[in-house]
Amino acid sequence: MPRFYGTILVCWFFAVTASAQENFATIGSAGDEFTFIRVQFDSKRPGWGSGAWAHDYPEAETNFLRGVSRLSRIHVHADPAVLRLDDERIFEFPFLYLVEIGLDGGPDFSESEIENLREYLLRGGFLLIDDFKGEAGWQVFRQVFQEIFPDSPWIKLDPHHPVYHIYYDIDGAQRIPGIYFLYGNAPYDHMSPENWAILDGTGRIMVLVNWNSDMGDGWEHTYDEMYPTKYANLAYQLGINYLLYALTH
Repeated sequence: MPRFYGTILVCWFFAVTASAQENFATIGSAGDEFTFIRVQFDSKRPGWGSGAWAHDYPEAETNFLRGVSRLSRIHVHADPAVLRLDDERIFEFPFLYLVEIGLDGGPDFSESEIENLREYLLRGGFLLIDDFKGEAGWQVFRQVFQEIFPDSPWIKLDPHHPVYHIYYDIDGAQRIPGIYFLYGNAPYDHMSPENWAILDGTGRIMVLVNWNSDMGDGWEHTYDEMYPTKYANLAYQLGINYLLYALTH
């Protein structure tokens, strides 16, 4: 298995040798805890608030980490962290989370960010892309990743793929609606969830795309009485499956 610069333990209650706080400069080592890393990026067009990358932050991952701790044997650091792709510290963390890749024209990755992400993934890293929807979002996303892996095919994941059964048994891709799309007002091309992946030479998932589904909202609105529990539960189950796959492959 390709190695990261940081130390990685691969076991059922897998943990990463790192911890983090929102202050980028303070990310450091703290034993065997898993740290959730969200990717910060610049968008091609000015748009939403502090940036498309920050949707649902930090409530989504804070709630998710509570769920991971409660529902699995993974040791977690309670505080999520944020890194840019040109930060060499990404090589210390085997799991990265990126959202809203189709919003505001998509990410405006620099050449160093593209090179670092490619190297990170080829060394054994795992990137989960969540919360982007529709045909327009898909086209933006494909243009971005054409620069990173121009010759790699995209594979639509079959419901029998191990990623759906590593911890919870899940029947393939699932639509987890954003809270604003709960009551039938979602555009027609937001309704059919699909999971796509780029694989390395061994068949390991390097990039997993959660299209037309919003796990982040499921995590963020865990305690919102207006958000259906069935979707929040499904968001945790999928997230834990993805995480365990990343940490054991």
